[in-house]
Amino acid sequence: MKKYFAEFIGTFWLVLGGCGSAVLAAAFPELGIGLLGVALAFGLTVLTMAYAIGHISGCHLNPAVSIGLWAGGRFPAKELLPYIIAQVLGAVAAGGVLYIIASGKAGFDVSSGFASNGYGDHSPGGYSLFSALVTEVVMTIMFLFVIIGATDKRAPQGLAPIAIGLCLTLIHLISIPVTNTSVNPARSTGVALFAGGWAIAQLWLFWVAPIIGGILGAVVYKLIGGTKD
Repeated sequence: MKKYFAEFIGTFWLVLGGCGSAVLAAAFPELGIGLLGVALAFGLTVLTMAYAIGHISGCHLNPAVSIGLWAGGRFPAKELLPYIIAQVLGAVAAGGVLYIIASGKAGFDVSSGFASNGYGDHSPGGYSLFSALVTEVVMTIMFLFVIIGATDKRAPQGLAPIAIGLCLTLIHLISIPVTNTSVNPARSTGVALFAGGWAIAQLWLFWVAPIIGGILGAVVYKLIGGTKD
């Protein structure tokens, strides 16, 4: 249970820190942190939690990561469902806290997106479903590749959280304009449930694409780096 609670807290922090920066601070008058700030916020949530709970649960914070690690022989199948449940619950709890905070401002309108992921008319840059699919699959492939490689016993020890956090930052810098960046089904679910409407209707993509990418990323690393952990 300690592992599951750690995943709950870690995913809570990822969604509150990452999506919170997008909702509350990205466009704040004159002092907004913008795209770069949001990208850094997501990377920092993973970096900080990797050091805080990596030794407890492995700090997955993401169903696609858990499934990818399973596909790469790094994680037992029996732990998948409890991990995914804990991650989704943590994300939804963070979405609820963020909703309470954001709704305290006059003029708040959750229908504007609430940091939800989307494609087509709901893509920040108006990108198509196919572009969003390719983006999410490829970005998650690279994310899993870096995660598995950085945590390989042959890699420099103690630096994995930095590599993984910076990788997530880079992923956001690339893909926020396309999908608002998911690469994490729990992150997408945690805010989509509060945004409702189109965010829920398009949520399927942000489960399917990251999971496919997570599995492919693990397979690619096994082909290149072997199966050692």
